[in-house]
Amino acid sequence: MEKYKDKSLSAQERAEDITDRLTLEEQASQLKYDAPAVDRVGIQAYNWWSEGLHGVARAGTATMFPQAIGLAAMFDEDTMKQVGKVIADEARAKYNEYSAHGDHDIYKGLCLWSPNVNIFRDPRWGRGQETYGEDPYLTSRLGVAFTEGLQGDKDVLEIAACAKHMAVHSGPEAIRHGFDAIASKKDLEETYLPAFEALVKEAKVESVMGAYNRVNGEPSCANTLFMSKLKEWGFDGYFVSDCWAIRDFHTNHGVTKTAPESAAMALKAGCDLNCGNTYLHILNALNEGLITEEDIKKACIRLMRTRVRLGMFDDVTEFDKLDYSIVSCKEHKDFALKCSERSMVMLKNNGILPLDPSKIKTIGVIGPNADSRPALEGNYNGRADRYITFLEGIQDAFDGNVLYSEGSHLYKDRCMQLGLADDRIAEAEIVAEHSDVVVLCVGLDATIEGEEGDTGNEFSSGDKNDLRLPESQRKLVKAVMSKGKPVIIVVAAGSAINTEADCDALIHAWYPGQSGGTALANILFGKVSPSGKLPVTFYDNADKLPDFCDYSMKGRTYRYTQDNILYPFGFGLTYSKIVCSDLRFENGKASVTVTNTGEFDTEDVVQFYIKGDGEDYVPFHSLCGFRRISLKKGESRNVEISIADRAFEAVDDNGSRSRSAKSFTLYAGTSQPDPLSEKLTGTGCLSIII
Repeated sequence: MEKYKDKSLSAQERAEDITDRLTLEEQASQLKYDAPAVDRVGIQAYNWWSEGLHGVARAGTATMFPQAIGLAAMFDEDTMKQVGKVIADEARAKYNEYSAHGDHDIYKGLCLWSPNVNIFRDPRWGRGQETYGEDPYLTSRLGVAFTEGLQGDKDVLEIAACAKHMAVHSGPEAIRHGFDAIASKKDLEETYLPAFEALVKEAKVESVMGAYNRVNGEPSCANTLFMSKLKEWGFDGYFVSDCWAIRDFHTNHGVTKTAPESAAMALKAGCDLNCGNTYLHILNALNEGLITEEDIKKACIRLMRTRVRLGMFDDVTEFDKLDYSIVSCKEHKDFALKCSERSMVMLKNNGILPLDPSKIKTIGVIGPNADSRPALEGNYNGRADRYITFLEGIQDAFDGNVLYSEGSHLYKDRCMQLGLADDRIAEAEIVAEHSDVVVLCVGLDATIEGEEGDTGNEFSSGDKNDLRLPESQRKLVKAVMSKGKPVIIVVAAGSAINTEADCDALIHAWYPGQSGGTALANILFGKVSPSGKLPVTFYDNADKLPDFCDYSMKGRTYRYTQDNILYPFGFGLTYSKIVCSDLRFENGKASVTVTNTGEFDTEDVVQFYIKGDGEDYVPFHSLCGFRRISLKKGESRNVEISIADRAFEAVDDNGSRSRSAKSFTLYAGTSQPDPLSEKLTGTGCLSIII
């Protein structure tokens, strides 16, 4: 028996044996994302590039969950782990069948390049929808849970997850290929690196992806600080470049002059796999004396080690027998619906919600996102076998009359090419006039908010210029609001939006997945109480934000500013009233009694924040714990969580951590302990000195 087939050996030993059987040219060929077969050694062709941000992406039919930022709004580690497990099961089942049919194409493998644990520091960033928000603690906890769900707890990895994009990366999209992000040692240690550290140390994430931009002068895919951090944390997987990022070394960053030089720089730094084609020049780099044969061999061993861990050279009983019938099965779709319901955030309600169908004859559903599938999907999405749009969800749930108007184009000044500007405004006004209540569905979708190259560039290569709706929708909102009817605005977007409208209720639905319309209807008619919380700060005005290119945390996120805030991080209303009492802290554990004193059964999120009194601590408070709970009307329960030692540490200007405060204030509630949250919720947080 070949040594590499001996399961009693370690993955490292087996990978070394496989690599030793390859010629130098064959080893080099395996460092590309589209690695060719080496039949004589039993290595099948394998495409490393697959995606699974909120469902198996770009590989045909799959269950589609809310976009990552919507999943983050659940504030729920257990559910995130279950989401990862569903995605892993579907990806494995699809891989099994594709492989059996000889299909080794892109997006059909077992290496899902997710999650995206970049910090959503600026609301203008189009790719912020792919992240878990602005807070390093929340991002770390959700990223670890999702990764554990993907990779599983067996001896064999079900899926190889990927922490991306290491690490100081959040726009602008239009200049990312040549941009140099400058980050202080404090911001690196305090904000940008913690999630990557957590995924490596706790979740044992199998891969890490670099970013396009430079960080403090060095390309992210060959950054000496990042590579040293990975070594310090005990990273034991493979490092992959972002796609065609190594080409940027010589074409945009100017840190090298030729493709062989770029390939050599990345490989010697520790980038094992090239998503792109620059590693086609690996052998040229060798001939020019820029790298050694050992450099190639080390990278090949690390890649083969991942393939061994995935069971690619073995019979893997627990995974090989996953039946294709689980793909987009009823159980998975029902779970996706629950996630959609938990992700939506009710930002305003003057008492109009939940709607009483017995008192309504006609509902007007208006807006470019009312009957839009892209508004459900977000980017990096798969294809669901069935979608329920907002309009369809309301139609299914309401027995009365439902009138519909598109109202406006998403961003153009007309819906019909031959029509005049604002060609659907009159219809929207007519629908509003004939309705008892209007559900106005506005926002964005991934055709204009997302990644550079994927969007239609209506704004700034996927980024937003400001926080307002596109002009076509601003006109629509103004026209509908002028009719004096009760209006519920529903925003589908992956980021902060200021609708600038004094509506009766406001729900931020994110990109809620395939069953978003059903989830919305269940909330509107009171079948489910809304319970999502904002994982990002909603600012009032983009003009008051720091420069988009400034990566300093000063003036950004709830930890560093309380100015220019429209809706705070951690905020979200329910139909009930949750009261916290008896906050305690003993032996590293915080506990609080939580009671539902309202008139509705509901889920909610108990949030714990901490503030140290030392000068190196963040100016305000930091999230240090959270727990999603479900309470019946009148029910009370105790919530207890562990507070990690790191919550008590400050980071100084040199990036060093220490517990330098003499005392700490611990807060607990269903929101942040800030004045605006207290005003919006009518409830303050408990606090104790510890």
